[in-house]
Amino acid sequence: MTKIFNSARDALQDVVASGQTIAVGGFGLCGIPSALIAALRDSGVSGLTCISNNAGVDDFGLGQLLQTRQVKKMVSSYVGENKEFERQYLSGELELEFSPQGTLAERLRAGGSGIPAFYTRTGVGTVVSENKEVREFDGTKYVLERGLTADVALVKAQVADRAGNLKFSRTARNFNPDVAMAGKITIAEVEEVVDIGAIDPDDVHLPGIFVDRIIVVPSPEKRIERKSFRTRNQQEADHGMDA
Repeated sequence: MTKIFNSARDALQDVVASGQTIAVGGFGLCGIPSALIAALRDSGVSGLTCISNNAGVDDFGLGQLLQTRQVKKMVSSYVGENKEFERQYLSGELELEFSPQGTLAERLRAGGSGIPAFYTRTGVGTVVSENKEVREFDGTKYVLERGLTADVALVKAQVADRAGNLKFSRTARNFNPDVAMAGKITIAEVEEVVDIGAIDPDDVHLPGIFVDRIIVVPSPEKRIERKSFRTRNQQEADHGMDA
């Protein structure tokens, strides 16, 4: 049975439903499965719990689902680039579970590895540890964090082979492997599909056992969250320092 589907819509059609937990790869706008997110928006499902490092920006990435009010809860580590997220949260329209960035990655990895929970020092004595078990080991306090799983995981990779083995592009790998492992059903958006064996084993960043479906988007839109430029004076000063 092939894992390759003709479109994002086809790949999601009999998988997503209202009320599900959806894990989404990416860091900022780097390595996000933008076509799958857009198809999820167009599917009309609602009441979603989304697990993602952040919530995109107002008009791109997961921010699109916030605009259409399809998300009821976010599990994230950073949401500072999305004003609609801020508005919904402060007005009580959106639930939020903050998770420190490293903890979030480990919660996803743990969930995908069948580990129900783990202890970490991160967050002890802060709001992160409220209503959670805190235990002392060798004189140091640790907070118990639960592993995370999702009904559906959406990830972005550069290359896939027909068995679903994935290769990511540099920092665009970010949360994607952990997200893929945590999904009961994982759908990968890739730029290229190659034959089995074409990816060197050392370049397989995620084994195909974790990938159920694949869509191909050869030229995805790759936005920059915040553009910044050095002034000419800064460039001249840097050049002078190099000299």
